[in-house]
Amino acid sequence: MTSPIGRFALPVALLLPPAAWMTFETGLAATLRPACAAAGWIGPIWGTGAFLACLLALAASYRAIEDRTRREGSTGRWMGRVASLGAGVFALAILFQTLATLIVPPCAR
Repeated sequence: MTSPIGRFALPVALLLPPAAWMTFETGLAATLRPACAAAGWIGPIWGTGAFLACLLALAASYRAIEDRTRREGSTGRWMGRVASLGAGVFALAILFQTLATLIVPPCAR
């Protein structure tokens, strides 16, 4: 019998990293329009939150690998690994963009 957490682990692991990245990008752009100086302190905080969301998705992908391997065999394991790869790629993108908010001044033109 599958637990409810195990059933939703793969969709969470697949959908949370791109949603976190898109929210990070859109939110940071929205803060730059009205007051570009606000992005200087919001960027690292927002990036840390998005990075933590990707780590949560990575943990969910490991849960999906364990749960789906028992039920579906190699197909479930493969989908779990795709989800963990996606979480890693988006986490790396968020990490680099957060680092860029620390290095580049927000109002540079």
